[in-house]
Order: sequence, then structure tokens, then C-alpha cells
Amino acid sequence: MKSNPVEPQAVVERTAQGEALNDLILTIFRVSGRLNRAGDALSRDLNLTSARWQVLGAIASQPRTIAQIARQNELTRQGILWVVQAMVKDGLVELIHNPDHRRAKLVRHTQAGADIYREITSRQRRWVSELASPFSEAELKEGTRLLTRLAEAVVAEEEEGE
Repeated sequence: MKSNPVEPQAVVERTAQGEALNDLILTIFRVSGRLNRAGDALSRDLNLTSARWQVLGAIASQPRTIAQIARQNELTRQGILWVVQAMVKDGLVELIHNPDHRRAKLVRHTQAGADIYREITSRQRRWVSELASPFSEAELKEGTRLLTRLAEAVVAEEEEGE
């Protein structure tokens, strides 16, 4: 049996900007993983994963639907639903009637969920302040501006492809 070799495609070279962006993207992936692990370590004794923390943060000011939480965190509804169901089972959140929609329940924290969110928020404020100390405020704000522009460019590219 003969194999069909794949015809080589013309190699497309990256521009200097493309190479720099590729390096930035790879760095973002590494930092994201490290931040998730650091967040998990910060909250491990509270039985709070990064995903659960995101849900509690999304509903801190008001109850929201699964879809609203997913959109806010740019995650899938199915993924958020799975996390919320586990949190309901553990007594951190509850599903309540939504006056604006018959079937889409609102997710609201329980007293236990609110207590845990207050504790993790306190810990995170101390941790992030220490982590920020080697950087100037201007550097951090410029980093935020750059990442925001990158996110907007990715969204524009996605919409162009649709």
C-alpha cells in the first residue's frame, strides 16, 4: 500500500510584527496557565476553583443567568452550567425565579457563597498588590490597553470570517 505524500505548501514567513505577536500570544498562554494555578492555590482551602471564583465574581453585585455569566467571562453556557450545578450541590449558589424569563433561572450566591467570595476577594487583593509591586502603574495600564486592543482585533477577525 502506497502512501500519498502531502504536497508541501509554500512557506509563509512571518513579518517582524507577526513574530512579535506570536511571542506575545505564547507568553499570554503561559501566563494564563500560571495565573489559573496561582488562583487555584490561593483558594484551594475554600474548595474554590478558578471557574467557581469566576461565577461568584459574576454574580457578586446581582443575580445573573447562565448565559449572562458565560458571555461576561467569554465561556460556553454548557461549561458555566456544569460549574453552577456543582456549586448548587455544594451550597455556594442557588437558582431562583427569573421574572424576565420563564425558563432561564437566575444564579444567586447563598450566604456560604457570599462568605467565601468575601474571603477570596480579600486574599486576592493582598496577592495582586504584592504581585504588582515590581511594575509601575503606567506599565500595567499600557499592558491592559495592549491586551484590550489585541482582544478587539481577534473579535474583528472572527466577525470578518463569519
